[in-house]
Amino acid sequence: MSPTTLSLPAGVQINAPIHPRFDEILTKDALELVAKLHRAFETRRQELLKARIARQARIDAGEMPDFLPETKHIREGDWKVAPLPKALECRRVEITGPVEAKMIINAYNSGADSYMTDFEDSNSPNWFNQIQGQVNLYDAIRRKLSFTNEAGKVYKLNDKIATLQIRPRGWHLDEKHVLVDGQRVSGGIFDFALVFFHNAKEQVARGAGPFFYLPKMESHLEARLWNEIFCMAQDHIGMARGTIKATVLVETILATFEMEEILYELREHSAGLNAGRWDYIFSCIKKFKKNKDFCLANRGAITMEVPFMRSYALALVKACHKRGAPAMGGMSALIPIKSDPVANEKALAGIRHDKTRDANDGYDGGWVAHPGLVSIAMEEFVKVLGDKPNQWEKQRTDTFGPKDWLNFQPEQPITEVGVRNNINVGIHYLGSWLAGNGCVPIHNLMEDAATAEISRSQIWQWVVSPKGKLDDGRKVTAEMVKAMIPEELAKVKATVTANGEKTETYDQAAGIFEKMALAEDYPEFLTLPLYEAME
Repeated sequence: MSPTTLSLPAGVQINAPIHPRFDEILTKDALELVAKLHRAFETRRQELLKARIARQARIDAGEMPDFLPETKHIREGDWKVAPLPKALECRRVEITGPVEAKMIINAYNSGADSYMTDFEDSNSPNWFNQIQGQVNLYDAIRRKLSFTNEAGKVYKLNDKIATLQIRPRGWHLDEKHVLVDGQRVSGGIFDFALVFFHNAKEQVARGAGPFFYLPKMESHLEARLWNEIFCMAQDHIGMARGTIKATVLVETILATFEMEEILYELREHSAGLNAGRWDYIFSCIKKFKKNKDFCLANRGAITMEVPFMRSYALALVKACHKRGAPAMGGMSALIPIKSDPVANEKALAGIRHDKTRDANDGYDGGWVAHPGLVSIAMEEFVKVLGDKPNQWEKQRTDTFGPKDWLNFQPEQPITEVGVRNNINVGIHYLGSWLAGNGCVPIHNLMEDAATAEISRSQIWQWVVSPKGKLDDGRKVTAEMVKAMIPEELAKVKATVTANGEKTETYDQAAGIFEKMALAEDYPEFLTLPLYEAME
């Protein structure tokens, strides 16, 4: 079907094919809401994106982040977020994954308390994936979704399913196939408006929703924008304000300095904060990339126990529980390894360690990326929580601030193996993303856009920084990286071929990785040029 066969609101254009059932999502009434939100808020979104660029320029010039003096009254004020609905009281284990039918069914059925379905980092945002994802969620919310694989195995929803939460795209991403008054719409507004318009009332009738996860924010003003969008959307469909609940991923270093302010801006709609660890590491590299004193060690050395990660994680629990909000632990990237029992047990031990630490720190739950890990994660939270759904009453008394969050250790080791691993993961992930898959198991870890961002950002920094030296004394250089890229590309292709998958996108991926890892001016997001390169 052609977009011209759709009935579109005035000023709305769609420049993409209309596959079966897309017309059920891209209705005139739903697109009216998209257009209304775009016209009301696009100018502000662009102003906030410009503010990011201006802030980055100040940091590049040597300014270091600190608490905002103008919001001191919020940090010192006596307030709480609005009460949460029963469906969000118990979130001990949350599973995440893209909006693909089999994944949705497996996640719903996984035994997790909650399922964050993802239009963002674990989803490759080509047009088909985005709108088919909307179709899948429409069916899943009404318990009509099923999937049959190539072998004829049928997947269906169980009677007991996880509570659904939905992550739209971040503020930096557009939906290039949809224009309003000749302008591209925000990917986040587009994803949110469609899924909200079609499903919010149905979710309320079924007792769980509409609930969202909000990614990549850098300030409380960006949270304020979401809050105003929620108000307008609820008014538009005649729904009481405060019905929407949203959890914010604290996955940028700048957001750490405004955690209480972010909760305050969304207080009518807040469902707490989540420690988005992988994007957080990427954010630290990106923000301080020109600081000659900043240089992080191999990615594998940057655990949740290093000072800057540990202090941010504990501060998040403190902020949330002080304000009556859930504190959600982040994602361990480990996954089961069926082919190697010894490696599998090591991975499962890593999951246990991660979730035990989070539970003891006061987190109310944590994320896993694979259904096979739900029971292990649940076990560790239940050991601490018992039969309580959460530990909102647990108040931390420790104090953290800039000296803790900006204590970027360790700086070593940086090894040749570490450099090669970043190149290998980066190329493998990008090749898969270009082929339409945004959630990829690589070297027994579940990788998404955030880990690919770390991979290329570390290469960029090691080349630029005077501290970017290998443990054997060699300086990491552009020439060294260029020599390794074809070698790692060959390894990636061999792995992909052995998995029975096609390799045609991987040469392009290697070219993009090299360009972005070695660019003179650091590119803000890997996904921006990638998105322009895809259909």
